[in-house]
Order: sequence, then C-alpha cells, then structure tokens
Amino acid sequence: MKTLAAFFAVLCFMNCSNQKNLQKPPLGGLVVFDKQGHRGCRGLMPENTIPAMIHALDWGVTTLEMDVVITKDKKVILSHEPWFSHEITTRPDGSYIGEREERKFNIYWMTYEETKAFDVGMKPHPRFPRQQKIKAVKPLLADVIDSVKNEMMTRKRPPVYYNIETKSNPEGDGVFHPKPDEFVELLMAVIQEKGIQDYVIIQSFDFRTLQYLHDKYPDIKTGMLIKGFDKKTLDEQLKKLGFTAINYSPHYSMVTEELVKLCHAKGMKLIPWTVNDKAKMDELKKMGVDGIITDYPDLFD
Repeated sequence: MKTLAAFFAVLCFMNCSNQKNLQKPPLGGLVVFDKQGHRGCRGLMPENTIPAMIHALDWGVTTLEMDVVITKDKKVILSHEPWFSHEITTRPDGSYIGEREERKFNIYWMTYEETKAFDVGMKPHPRFPRQQKIKAVKPLLADVIDSVKNEMMTRKRPPVYYNIETKSNPEGDGVFHPKPDEFVELLMAVIQEKGIQDYVIIQSFDFRTLQYLHDKYPDIKTGMLIKGFDKKTLDEQLKKLGFTAINYSPHYSMVTEELVKLCHAKGMKLIPWTVNDKAKMDELKKMGVDGIITDYPDLFD
C-alpha cells in the first residue's frame, strides 16, 4: 500500500513538473532553434501591425520581432521609422507620401490619435509582392501584447517572446524620439504593466538604450544589433557595449562558423537578420546559429 502511494506521489510530482515546464518562456530551455518573425511577417502582411503578428503565429514562430517609436503624447507604438515611410503609407486624403517629404510626417510630433488617420497596410509594397493588402494602422505596443496573449490562449499554445527594437540614435534625440532614458522608461512601463518581463528581449543598434536597461533593469534580456558594414571585432563591439548581451544579431552576411563559436564561448546566442532565402537559412543552421530573423516565417521547417 505504501509502495503504491509512493508511486502515485512520484507520478504526481512528474506531472506537476511537466506542467511547470510548459509555462516557461519559450527560450528558457525548451526551444532549440529560435524562429523570429521580422516585423511580424513583413513578407506576408503589412509590417509592424497586429495582423502581421497574429499571422506570424500561424507559422510557429517562437519570437515576434518588432520596432517601437514614441508619439508626442508619450505612447509606445510599433513603427520601423519614427516617421511615416513613403513605402507603406497612405495619407488621410488617400494620397501617398513622397520619399522626399516622409520625414515631415514625424511621429514624435503627432499624438497617437493623429497617427491613426494614416493607413500603413493598403499601399502595394515595392519589395514584398506577396504581402497581403489590408487596412491597418501603427498599433500601440500594449494592444499588440493583448492581441497576441489572447490569440495564444485561444490556440492553447505557450507564450511567445517579444524581440523589441528601440528605434533611436544620438542624432535623433529630441527630434524624432526622446533621449534613451525616457525612451526606455516609457517602453518598460508598458512591459511591466502587461507582465511580460520574462518574455521580452530589447534589441538595438543604439547601444545607449541597452546600457540604460542593463543599469536600471538588469533582469531584462538584451540583444546587440550589428550593421552589415561594421568592421569591428566582436571583442571591440562588446567593449563598446560594456557588458555581454544575451543575443548577438548581425546582418546574416557577417556570419561564419568562427563567429558562431566566439559568441557561444561568451555565452551569447547568435541570431542573424534578415534571412529571406531557404537555402541561406539551411546554410546558417549548419553553421550553428541559434535562430533566424526572417520576413517569411513560412520558410521555416
């Protein structure tokens, strides 16, 4: 009788442990390869929109990659540029924004309500012919998180990660965005309000935002974005950052087996951007990369 009771006790413990493991963040040891949907799934749906994030889930992404900017009334919204890009924007009167004038449509000078008058889903994209055209606006980060959470609950799937890029640079301070400390605080307020701290990676080319995060929010995971023309060594880049980030994300053309080994030796994951070719994906996997950021998550196996 005691033996039977002990058996059921062990079985219960194993089941409870398994349930706990299912609730862990997807990058907490359960995912071998990180499948990241760039701007949701830019190749298939309008970038950085709620439909793009939801559709990316159809292809089994483990991380939703997105960009954020700040409005005049201090709202955090999704956008790759801190202005309305000529490639994707239709004005309230139905006309398109020209390339030479796009920076005049500065989101940092607009309230969130004002940004909602611009459509970013109907204009045919010159570089992504497969992109479905739908009416869409630049959404609040908070609304994106709520939509994704509800979708994952409906699908009965574990939570996904959010790889959020801060769109800033020193020249844009006070012009296209707030300074790094205010930018990060506004972003963190949303992340904390929504309780997704364990499911977030903040990445940036602007190391100032990562440094502020590391000092003020050391538990938040960070990622180094590296431009394709950056000729510095990994050690030089890390010295500039001042600490070791969890992710190292260079342009895919920079990846070599040696770079993968160097990153792993320093305890970093190597996740290149933006890979839109299946053959290249397979090549990078063989090199040992830990994940891939792509506009086409339908290319993932």
